[in-house]
Amino acid sequence: MTFIDAIKSFFKNYVTFKGRARRSEYWYAVLFTALASTAIGIIAPGHREMMGDWSVEQSSTLSNLWSLATFLPSLAITWRRLHDVNKSGGWFFFFFLPIVGWILLLIQLVKDSDAGANQFGAPVK
Repeated sequence: MTFIDAIKSFFKNYVTFKGRARRSEYWYAVLFTALASTAIGIIAPGHREMMGDWSVEQSSTLSNLWSLATFLPSLAITWRRLHDVNKSGGWFFFFFLPIVGWILLLIQLVKDSDAGANQFGAPVK
């Protein structure tokens, strides 16, 4: 899957939690959202606000809107990627276990797809 095809699929399957997502589709979407977030941070940086003795960095409205717009599709594509390696989407919640959970989740996200059909559908390769 090409970069452009992956981005189209990312937004086309905005909240589709069923089915499977190829490894390239997932990682291209991650790359796209990271690059877009970086560009937004450069174009519309946040501002620093003082709260008593503490300095707090506030994000811009544009950055907040981008995060809101990509939250559900990011969650959905992660869910479908886990389905592609024959894991339940609930594996996503390993994200909330510091370090060990992140490593376990990352291992599943970088694994190659199941060659044949699994309980989540036909292979997407």
